[in-house]
Amino acid sequence: MFKSVAIIVAHPDDETLWVGGVILNNPLWQCFIACLCRKNDEERAAKFYEVLNILHVQGIMGNLDDEPAQKPLNEEVVEQVILDLLPQKDFDLIITHSPRGEYTKHIRHEETSRAVINLWQKGIIKTSELWTFAYEDGNKKYYPKAIENATLYETLSKEIWLKKYSLITDIYGFEQHSWEARTTPKSESFWQFSQSADAIKFLNH
Repeated sequence: MFKSVAIIVAHPDDETLWVGGVILNNPLWQCFIACLCRKNDEERAAKFYEVLNILHVQGIMGNLDDEPAQKPLNEEVVEQVILDLLPQKDFDLIITHSPRGEYTKHIRHEETSRAVINLWQKGIIKTSELWTFAYEDGNKKYYPKAIENATLYETLSKEIWLKKYSLITDIYGFEQHSWEARTTPKSESFWQFSQSADAIKFLNH
């Protein structure tokens, strides 16, 4: 039922790990993937664009700071990068990170989510629905897994999961024993919002 879909993520591979199954299952969606970091990482950027070609979607990369120290960024800076990357400001659906992130802990994921929700609340970007990823890792007790009681939850078919896993291992090049390969979720879940006020409550909860 969605035509124009924006997927806003912090890093190349986030689009595959957390929402790759949904993209593969909805080939008629007109998806645009905005990745906020690693534009100047030539190797990682090339892999990102190769993944986009395989998924038959469009996208672009930004170059937000992504150093291991994870220094917090100014909210307005993150918001402006998102606005600069998006080709339009009105979508049927926007999908992004959870304000709580998908695992313990990456601050860029949380900042990306916060920026998207705030831009929606301020009316600067518009969407009929917002989905945020719904995963958790039990405070590093296990690999991130989909939250079963989230608004939307789907177990991927074996065929779809293998395609997703191939993107992580064959295209992005992560070894089979890497965190990324072991994490690659077989189910995907999302918190769903149709009103920005509800997303703001979720953000501030």
